[in-house]
Formats: sequence, C-alpha cells, structure tokens
Amino acid sequence: MKPDNKGSFLSDFAPWLRQLRQRQGRLWLGALLMLLTLAAAIGLLALSGWFITTTAIAGSLLAVGAAVSVDIYRPGGGIRFFAVTRTVARYGERLYNHDTVLRLLADLRAGLFAVLTRLDGRSLGRLRAAEWLNRLTADIDTLDSLYLRLLAPPLASLLAVCGIALLLWFFAPSVAVTVLMTLLLAWLWLVLGQACLGMAASRRRVAALDRLRSSTIEQLQGLAELRCYRTLGMHRQTLLAQEQELYRDQRRLGRLQALGNAVVGLGVSLTAVLALWLGAGLYTANTLSGPLLVLMPLAVLAANEALALLPPAFTQLGATRAAAQRLNRLVASRSDTQEAENPIGPGKGAPGIALEGVSLRYSNANRFDGDHGSPATQSLLVPALDDVSFSIAPGERVALVGASGSGKSSVAQLLVRLIDPSAGRVCLNGRDVRELSLSGLRGCVGYLTQQTELFHASLATNLRIGNLQAEDDMLWQVLEVVDLHDWARELPLGLATWVGESGRQLSGGQARRIALARVLLTQADMMILDEPFAGLDEATIKRIALRLDARLKGRTVLYLNHDNRYLPGVSRTLSLHSGRIVFGTE
Repeated sequence: MKPDNKGSFLSDFAPWLRQLRQRQGRLWLGALLMLLTLAAAIGLLALSGWFITTTAIAGSLLAVGAAVSVDIYRPGGGIRFFAVTRTVARYGERLYNHDTVLRLLADLRAGLFAVLTRLDGRSLGRLRAAEWLNRLTADIDTLDSLYLRLLAPPLASLLAVCGIALLLWFFAPSVAVTVLMTLLLAWLWLVLGQACLGMAASRRRVAALDRLRSSTIEQLQGLAELRCYRTLGMHRQTLLAQEQELYRDQRRLGRLQALGNAVVGLGVSLTAVLALWLGAGLYTANTLSGPLLVLMPLAVLAANEALALLPPAFTQLGATRAAAQRLNRLVASRSDTQEAENPIGPGKGAPGIALEGVSLRYSNANRFDGDHGSPATQSLLVPALDDVSFSIAPGERVALVGASGSGKSSVAQLLVRLIDPSAGRVCLNGRDVRELSLSGLRGCVGYLTQQTELFHASLATNLRIGNLQAEDDMLWQVLEVVDLHDWARELPLGLATWVGESGRQLSGGQARRIALARVLLTQADMMILDEPFAGLDEATIKRIALRLDARLKGRTVLYLNHDNRYLPGVSRTLSLHSGRIVFGTE
C-alpha cells in the first residue's frame, strides 16, 4: 500500500493518540517520572557547583586567617537527595514506561489482528502474507516511539529548559532570558529541523526494510522453485540492490542524527559559556556571588540530558508516520463480504446446499506492491470456478474430488462466505447465503481447512477452540475418533501437554488429526472436511473412517479430497477440473 503523503500529521496520528488515551493515567505518571529525573539532574549539577565553589572560597579565606563558617550538612544532604532521586527515578521511569509501551503494543496488536479476522479472502489477498506480517509486527513496533520518544521526551525537555531558566531568574533575570531563548532555539531545531531533514530518508528506509523483509521471506519459501527455474541468482541480485538502497538511507539518517547530537552538545556548551560570560559581568559589578556564578553554567549543562533524547526520535519521524499511515489503512479496511441489512438465521438441523451457476474470479486489479509501487495497471482475472452447479440434500455426504488447484477449497470458502461468487448463487436450505447472518452461517458449519493451524498452548486448549464449553470427557471422545486416545493417555501431562509453536512437538499426522478432532467438537449440522486424512497411513485412515462414519451420522457432509477412497458414507462423487464439474457418480 502506497503511503498517502497528503494526510496531515494530526490525521495520521489521531487514531493512535486516541488509543493512548485509554492508558492516559499510566502515560502521565511515566512523563512525571521522566520530568522528575531531569529535575533531579538539574538540581544535582547546580547544587554541586554552588557547594564546591562555596567550600573552595571558604577554604581560601581560612588559609589567610579569616573567620568563616559554612553549613556543609544541608547542601551535602541536598546533593545526596538529588543523586539518589535521579538514580531511582531513572530506573523507575525506564521500567514503568517500557512496561506501559509493551501494554500499548499488545493492545494495538490484538486490535489489528481482530481487524484482519473480519476481512475476507479477497481483501487479504491484496497484500502478500509477508506484508501482513510486517503490519502486525514491524509497523506496530515502530509506533512504540510515539509516546516513548515523540510525546513525553520533547514535553519533558521543554519543561526542563523552562525550569533551568526559572532557576536562573531568581539570581540573574537577564542571564535567564538569554539562556531560555538560546535553548529554545536548539529545542526547536531538534524537533522541527531534524524531522524535516530526516522525513524523506526515514520514509524510504522503512519502505525499503518492508520490501527487503518480504523479498527475503519469499526467497526462503520459494527456494526450490527459484533453483528449478535458475532464477535464484537474479532474485539474490534484487535483494542486494534493496539492501544497498536501505544502507544508503541508513547512512544518511546516521549523519543527520550525528548532526542533531552535535547541535545538542554545541548548543548546550555554548549556552553554558554564554551564561558564564554574562554572569562574570554581573560578578565584576558585585551583583552576583562567586558560587552563583558557577551554579548557572552547571545548571545549563544539565539540559544536555534533556535534549539528547530528541535527535534519534525526530530524525526517524518519517518512519513512524509511514507506519501510522499504513496501519490507518489497515484499520479502515472493509471486507468485500458484508452482512445483509436484515440477516436471517440458517435454520435448524442438517441443511441442504446448492451452487447455482457459480463462477469465481480473483482480481489482481486492487493489488498494491507494498509501499513502493502503484496499483497494478492490469486487471488480470484468474478463473477459480466456472459455471459450477450441484446440490447436496440434507444429511447427504458428497465427495468433491480433484487435483490441487482445481477449485475445491474455493467451493468451501464460498459455502462459509469467506468470499462471494462473481456470478451465480450459493444457497443453504434454499436461501442465498448472502441473506443469512454471517455468525449464524459459520456457526452451523464445521470447516476443516487444508492448513493445520495449532497454537503454542496445551492439547486441551487447541481442542477447545472448537467448543469452549467442552468437558474433558468430550475431548477424550473426539481423540478416540481420530485414533489419538491411547497416545494422549500415555503423555505425562495428558491433555495439559503443550503442542509447541504451530504444533512442532507433534508429527504432521498427529497435528492433522487434532485439527479434525477440533472440528468434530463443534457438533455443527454441516461439515466441510478438506483433505481430512492428509499425512496418514492406510491402516490409520481405515480405523478413523470407521469411527468417523458413526460420528457424522445425520449431518450434511462435503468432503474435499484428491480421490474418494476411504471417505465414509459417501453417496455421490463429483469431480472438479480447472474450476468445472466434469462428471458425477452415484
């Protein structure tokens, strides 16, 4: 998706600022901790300079025989107080603010994942899987700088600058005004100047990084095909070119950030020298004491800690804005599959289904090439189904067979309205599925997809995705159906055994059977089983098929398979080839 450069900063960041308001109590407390840290640093340097100078002058006077008394306890106590406060506040601020940001990122990631779950297949197909992954990971992680670097630090540093000027006002108002104006100019440059200089390069950098991640993932996934067609070298050259483009912008941003750091160092140092020079004039006029003369430039030097946070954040502002724009478009995405104005329920009992002259074509016209291209100029229509018609009576079991890519999975997605047909009707109990409520339709269908999706959780948790109310007895029953009962009983933790990320602790056949068991737990009136026995040996298939036959009694079942062998209770077989029904058998 190409970034929209016409949006204002306010419109780009407004949705995320509203999101921040949900935790505004924590955010304000974090900002106060940041300000407390800076105030303690100012107090520590200023009081230390005053105390050291005072004791030095007193020591010199004592050396020449003068009678002098100096209270060392209260200033010494104040120095220790500021030192301890700065250390504790800094530790607490880092711990508390990072915890807050992690909570915010979790909120954002969960909310955006919920948006993705509402999108249909066509909407999701407008970006590659790697690009969706970047939205949920890299783009959301980029937004952690919105509060931690772009909101709280400039506010805290501005207040710190004003606090330094206020402190100096009590001793030398003319010096305070000069220091305030000089440090404000530095602050404005670090916020506005750095942002303007780094805007284009940081936008290009985040776009190049997005492309590089996507291309790398695609190369790894398609390594066999690239080798087969002898295009791996060309693909590597593309990756190297993208990498060099990324490095150019990173070097430019590094130089800009170094410029910002130089502005901080030079600006604060020159301001401190200016405060010392102006204070020296007041000292020679006997309107300012020696300890206060030293206090002023040291207090100014404390501004270095406040301003040093700004160059890294505002140099990369373009990257944060680009991420916010992409995520705004994701949030604004709407599924092509919309709920009817007055949806009705699908009815009770095993449904009858029918496809009437259904055609389905996937369009690439709306596809965007990440953030670095433009909408595709060609409207390339790829036929998935072409004038498909068939019906299944209530309680009947039908096998739809065909080779990979013949359109079987597209039929299943039409039946549960993950996509809508380009032409024709899909009916459930004589009603067009577009008239039915989405939740009601999907609630009456148990759908075993071609992919086996397991989560990094316990065996019981993965099974209960199909039925949150299922008792342990029900879980053991479905495990018996899929021939995993004895295996699960032998596990040290039984149903509490974790299956690993994406089911890595299981074999492919075990993972497939757990997915089948999960669908059976739904107790839906209609079952769509896509390759239910994939990865299983013949003996295991026969045992499961026998038990599955009894479990599916009274339900409408559509099997999607390469052939009709071992599919229990099949009354008819339909063959699908290149999106067309070529023949049917009783």
